[in-house]
Amino acid sequence: MPRSIRSARSNSICSVTSESGRGAKLDELLASRVKMGKKVEKGLNKEKNQSATSQDELDSNKALEPHVCTGNFSADFSELCRRNNMTFIPPVIMRPRPPAPVVQQEVSPAKGGKDKGKPSVTQPEPEQEENAEDGEPVDAPPKTFTTKDKFEYFKPSIQVEMDNQDKPDTVNEIFIRGWKVDTVMMDIFKQCWPTMEKLHSINLWNTGLNDDTLHTLSTILPQCPNIKNVTLDGNATEKEDWFELITEESPVQNLSLRHCGITNKGAKMIGRCLGSAKRANTKLLTLNLSNNKIGEEGLEEIAQGLRLNRTLLSLSLASNEIRDKGVVKLSEVLSRFPLTHEEVVERRKLMSDRSSPDRNKSPPLSRRADSKDRPGSVRSSTHQDKGGKKNEKPSAKAKKDGKGGKEEKEEKHEKTKGKKEKEDKAGAKKAAAAESQARRGVGANVGGRSSGADMQNGNTSRRASLAADAKGKGNKTKGKEKGGKPAQEQEPADSQDFINPLLEGADYIDGRLWVAGNRVLINLNLSRNEIGETGLEALLKAMQYQTTLCMENKSSGTGLMRLLVGKNKVRSSHELLQKITDIMLPKDPFYKPPPQTPEVNEA
Repeated sequence: MPRSIRSARSNSICSVTSESGRGAKLDELLASRVKMGKKVEKGLNKEKNQSATSQDELDSNKALEPHVCTGNFSADFSELCRRNNMTFIPPVIMRPRPPAPVVQQEVSPAKGGKDKGKPSVTQPEPEQEENAEDGEPVDAPPKTFTTKDKFEYFKPSIQVEMDNQDKPDTVNEIFIRGWKVDTVMMDIFKQCWPTMEKLHSINLWNTGLNDDTLHTLSTILPQCPNIKNVTLDGNATEKEDWFELITEESPVQNLSLRHCGITNKGAKMIGRCLGSAKRANTKLLTLNLSNNKIGEEGLEEIAQGLRLNRTLLSLSLASNEIRDKGVVKLSEVLSRFPLTHEEVVERRKLMSDRSSPDRNKSPPLSRRADSKDRPGSVRSSTHQDKGGKKNEKPSAKAKKDGKGGKEEKEEKHEKTKGKKEKEDKAGAKKAAAAESQARRGVGANVGGRSSGADMQNGNTSRRASLAADAKGKGNKTKGKEKGGKPAQEQEPADSQDFINPLLEGADYIDGRLWVAGNRVLINLNLSRNEIGETGLEALLKAMQYQTTLCMENKSSGTGLMRLLVGKNKVRSSHELLQKITDIMLPKDPFYKPPPQTPEVNEA
């Protein structure tokens, strides 16, 4: 092979090797750059992840902050539902109302006569009927209702009424009907409703309330400032804890529990909350328990609660399972009844507190200073030993101990307070005399004594005036004592005189105290039950007693003014029903007597 060819081959091989070396270097550079790029990308991704996690943490912190309700029910309700991750939020809409007829009134001055200055009513112009293509008239759509899309009416919604539609914080009534209110929804209401100052009515019809949601609702009501009306028709619970709605803390005045499946179990607890010897409900005015399963035992407990309840005005027990035994018990409460042992004891306590309200008070600090071993009512030895011992000088030993000066101060203090104590005793004697007169007047015409009605009219006022005089004198002396608050301490005693019916007049008959029954209840509905002749006869006697009692004294109530007992076991033409109707019909405030036709003189 020639030398030139060999040299050319060697040169080509060298160039190939150099080019391959350069390519390898380029590959290494590219690989290094790719590695660096991946590292940069990883760093950027880490930074992005860190920023995203920090943003998520901020969002979660914001979500954990509790929402403060402002009283705007629509906005607060929507926000709380969104925070609870609810898939469907019921809309808050205005309650539909039928449109009112438009009456245009224009004041047209009259020229003269009696109609001068009176407004003249102009009738609205009749609307023109639309004509179809064939020329026949087409009736206009009705304006008494509105039509909606298919199933739109059955979707859950919250209907409200407002004082002013331009102000969303003036919601005064809430209506929820036909869809289940679960625990989550009731917790949302627990946050919204207490902040609504105008809210006074809540209507939850057929909302599937259970024991838990009912308990939550009972805790919400005392927090609402102006709530008065609560309607829970169509909600049946297992434990029947409906009494939680009418406890002492509840502000409810009108309660409706129709179609709630209430049995004797629930009625017993409701009756105990209405009233007892020591406490009574003072806010509930109307109670509707119709269309339930209340029997004789439940009615007896309700009647027991009405013995000392002087607030409830209307009670509906229609369409239940009430029979004669329960009606007899209720009639006894409406006419008059004997006091039980517990009620007699409570009556004596109230009367003793009324006559001597300062009996249970502790002695003042000045009197208790040096008398730890003796009661405050016992006088010191200086007053008991009047035969010269009071003016004796203290011994030397007493002077050394420093007790002589204290005894002298005590003697001076007792001298100045002797007159005040005599005044207190005189007032207490007068109150005790009034108390004894009241107890003597309780007798039922025994030995010429006055009856309960006379005691109520005469002796009660005299006792109250004497007790007031005693209180007035006691207040004059005790107003100067340290820490004395006579006005504040006597307010509860005065308020009890007008509330508790145990302080009313009583008759002593056969060793028992009899008091007048409940005359505050004015509306009673017992229709569509299982009442027979025995129950109607007891009701008739109670109405006759109330009529005679109210004619003599109307200060403590008018008695029943409306009694419904139709559609029971007795036919409508029965004699007892006719007598009850004759007594109650003139009392019914909705009764209008037929117009009397003038007699025509025959020619």
